[in-house]
Amino acid sequence: MDKASPDCPYPGCFFCVMKEGNPSKRRASILKFFRDLPSQDDDGQVLPISGLWNTAMAHPNDPEFIELGIFECMSALIWKGLKNRRWLSHDQNIYIPYYAAHIIGSYTMNMEEFAESAVHAGVIPPLVELLRGRLTWVEQRVAVRALGHLATYTSTFPSVASHGEILEVAIQLAMSSLEIVYSHFYQYVDRRLSYHCDLLTRGMGGVEMESRKAEEWASQLQCWSLQLINCFAFKPEFLPTICKPEFLVKLPGMWGGLVNENSPAGIGLLRTICHHKIGRGSVASCPGIIEALVNIACSSDDWQYMAIDCLLWLLQDPSTCHKVIDKAVPALVDLAEITTLGDHKKLGDTIVNVLQECLQSQGMGRSSVSNRTKELIEELLSSRQRLKWEKNIPKEDLHIKQAAALVVKLEGNSLFSSGNIAGAASKYSEALSLCPMRSKKERVVLYSNRAQCHLLLQQPLAAISDATRALCLHNPLNCHAKSLWRRAQAYDMLGLAKESLLDAILFINECSQSNDPDLSLRQNKVPDYAERLVKKQMRAAWLFREAAIKLGGVHCEGDAGDMYGQDTDDSEWETASESDIGNDGRDEMGDEDDDDSEWKNEDERKAKFKKPSMKDIKHGFNVQVTEDEP
Repeated sequence: MDKASPDCPYPGCFFCVMKEGNPSKRRASILKFFRDLPSQDDDGQVLPISGLWNTAMAHPNDPEFIELGIFECMSALIWKGLKNRRWLSHDQNIYIPYYAAHIIGSYTMNMEEFAESAVHAGVIPPLVELLRGRLTWVEQRVAVRALGHLATYTSTFPSVASHGEILEVAIQLAMSSLEIVYSHFYQYVDRRLSYHCDLLTRGMGGVEMESRKAEEWASQLQCWSLQLINCFAFKPEFLPTICKPEFLVKLPGMWGGLVNENSPAGIGLLRTICHHKIGRGSVASCPGIIEALVNIACSSDDWQYMAIDCLLWLLQDPSTCHKVIDKAVPALVDLAEITTLGDHKKLGDTIVNVLQECLQSQGMGRSSVSNRTKELIEELLSSRQRLKWEKNIPKEDLHIKQAAALVVKLEGNSLFSSGNIAGAASKYSEALSLCPMRSKKERVVLYSNRAQCHLLLQQPLAAISDATRALCLHNPLNCHAKSLWRRAQAYDMLGLAKESLLDAILFINECSQSNDPDLSLRQNKVPDYAERLVKKQMRAAWLFREAAIKLGGVHCEGDAGDMYGQDTDDSEWETASESDIGNDGRDEMGDEDDDDSEWKNEDERKAKFKKPSMKDIKHGFNVQVTEDEP
């Protein structure tokens, strides 16, 4: 290798080599550097490795270092750290196995030919050792990332799969990763390894930033483990290992959280499993998993369509249909008004067709359907027939029906204002039966109003159903603020923190863009009631909550108390079913799309109905978001 520059204290400095102007000399020097580095014990080795780490992330598709032996070098360095603990503890060498595994993962992320070179260079065995936890969870994270990339490609998957323990270890890691990171790093602040803190924050943050980044990395460790398992799940021969009840039942609860929202996590793996008949059989037989799929399908989760796919495939399989139909149909009927969801075009039509096939197969004795389920499907099919029928009747007749529905809705509003909530709900149902199917705006309002009635009548499941229907009818999908808020409260009544949190956050986002003076966020201030619910649900859906309950809260030096442990008092947070409602248990109804012509003037309107301030709403919880204020 060429000599370092006169100003450089390190002989054969990699950074000086990179400045070499002659391309052939530069390549020869880099080749020698990669070949010699693992056998050297000089101080400062972490500097060129960290430089290579930056280069790999910035230019993962550049073949130069691949051709010159970077994979062989990184593999040898990982082995050196595993076998030579004296070297590992010297200088800053403790960082090197992490950087080496990360470099392998970055260069194999996009290019199959690079992945093939990595396998030929022997990177899999040392990565497996890191995956098994031979060092720490930090190295496990980058090892599972790299192995996940290698398992993605057809040409390199067999090499990964040939190491039989990888799948078993990945499954265990997916189930235990949050507890591992919590107990080994997050829980005891004064015991955190300094190099972990440096890697997490790049030396830029204190305890709070370390904790935030640890939560993000813990989520990545779990999600990347699931991604690796997902590569195996495409092969039916591995499904018996994956489809064990103790693992399957946990999958719906494995989500990227707010820190890793771009990962489909557990629902993504479930969707792959449901592609296969053996997988569908296992999922349909696993207690609680269908209910969890229904909750995801009816939520505003980014991966909603994956849960819908799972339910549809389970219904289309004669061997699983009878096991899931009574649980899946109510939710799918609510979702049947969806037109487009992601890449899924005419998803509502697909749902209707699948449910119709289920009903027909029941008529031929191939499946068993309860009377209630049969009624729901028949009502859905009738509504589709009604939509077709309405296309052939004169517009004047439709306008008459719409006007009649409006009159009945106003009667419902009046009953609601007088405290007759059940009567109001009945009127909204009557209005829905009159309102033309094509009058989607009006139907959104009616469903949303009825959802509010169900909330006040302590009927959260019915409230979720109506709010979901309103959100599916609304354009754009899942963006009707008041329905989001009502469904968030209903989910809270049922203790579904994640679903409630997602709806509450979307509600705040919609408020920030709303022209409705009752909803718009003046000076970007989040309403107190929404902030309270979000804080409550963030605590309940906290990534480390189960680990903290099991292992105890976070401890700082000199502090024996728990911060988030099982002794935390949550009494300040009331559920929607416990908290008081403004206006003596009543909520007002409203419709942002209707005019206020029934009011002679604004003063009369204010005199007749005085909207309470936020201070008047106890705990700021049951917000008076309204439709068509009577």
